Amino acid sequence: MAREQGRRRFLELLGGGSAAALLAAGLGSCGRSGGGEGWRGGASGARVLNFWTLDLAPKFNGYLQGLIASWERQNPGLRVRWTDVPWSSVERKLLAAVFARTAPDLVNLNPPFAANLASKGGLRDLTTVLPAGAADAYLPAIWDAGRQESGQQGSAQQFAIPWYLTARITMANRRLLERAGYGAPPRSWEEVPAFAEAVRRRTGRYGLFVTVVPDDSAELLETLVQMGVQLLDPDHRAAFNSPAGRRAFAFWSDLYRRGLLPREVVSQGYRRAIELYQSGDLAQVATGPDFLRNLQTNAPGIAAVTAPFAPLTGAGGEANVAVMNLVVPKQSRLVAEAAQFALFLTNGPNQLAFAEQARVLPSNREALQQLEVSLGVPGGAQTQQEALVQRARLLSAQTLRRARVLVPASPGVKRLQAIVYTQLQRAMLGQVGSDAALAAAADEWNRYASARWG
Repeated sequence: MAREQGRRRFLELLGGGSAAALLAAGLGSCGRSGGGEGWRGGASGARVLNFWTLDLAPKFNGYLQGLIASWERQNPGLRVRWTDVPWSSVERKLLAAVFARTAPDLVNLNPPFAANLASKGGLRDLTTVLPAGAADAYLPAIWDAGRQESGQQGSAQQFAIPWYLTARITMANRRLLERAGYGAPPRSWEEVPAFAEAVRRRTGRYGLFVTVVPDDSAELLETLVQMGVQLLDPDHRAAFNSPAGRRAFAFWSDLYRRGLLPREVVSQGYRRAIELYQSGDLAQVATGPDFLRNLQTNAPGIAAVTAPFAPLTGAGGEANVAVMNLVVPKQSRLVAEAAQFALFLTNGPNQLAFAEQARVLPSNREALQQLEVSLGVPGGAQTQQEALVQRARLLSAQTLRRARVLVPASPGVKRLQAIVYTQLQRAMLGQVGSDAALAAAADEWNRYASARWG
């Protein structure tokens, strides 16, 4: 459970911070003279490609060691040195490696942190080393999450190759739904106010929990995008002080002031949503399919009345997806080889095998198609609960067809979240009107953007 919480927390880490800034500076300044031990090669004379993953050992040792051995057989003269890094210490360890000039050649990062490094020149642009048509193997919206404008008009750099994904779906308490007069939870945000009111009035419980704690989940920021809000313009200035932004701020402040959200949304994070759902005080929660397994252990009575449903979306039907990428630091002297190894790790057969073992989702289109087929076939010896988990995984996989990274992986986006959440809290608590809170958020962000980008 602790590992999954750490994994979720890292996926929601939206970049920025002094460590990231120092890291990018080190990556950029050491780029030409880097290479470290990997470039010098090992005792056998083979060149060594240093590869870092995040919290995959020891559970996936067999899988990754098998892939590495296979790739080394196909690429004589190259050896892969695999290092697994804890989620909690990746920035510190990568920073230390950069300044020791031993940065890895290929490292597993999330898009916002990677984008922050790419914007400072800390990552290699892979465009020139990727084969023609490489992007065609991946879900288009997922591949595009690893692209960033290069500063030259009309050009962009591909700073990442997508690896594995997670997509939230809705888990709902069927007993509370029935008492509130619903057969299924709402599918769009437009339906939420009536649903939340019915649940509160008829059950005394709450319909949903979306935290407004600045350093926690990005879910609420994602809902703004689903409601038609453009967060930033191409010059990094606030675009959210708009009619859509005013409607979204009014939406959330009104729900809270009417008592249709738990009071703790302004003071407690996503974990509180899980606690409320497990205690039977919440009608639905946005989470991953494996939540069902944890629920069966922690709250079997609630698990017995829980069913998976499609996630909440905006009018356009877009859902959010969290991506784990593979990137090549500036120091690497094995750029082409690192990109080749990344493509090997993320090809159809290898992604499908990893998705089945890790219960994640593949970014590779071939692998996703095969996974959907396998999840759609009931297992002969499955228990009812195992069948429910499989159904939840299928729903999550199907979500990818209309999913993208809703909050752009741009530098400073964690600061943006803090500003927006803090001002929205003020509106929810009645300290200012929602329009005034939105305008204050835009002003504060623009001051920050002017200082950072000029």
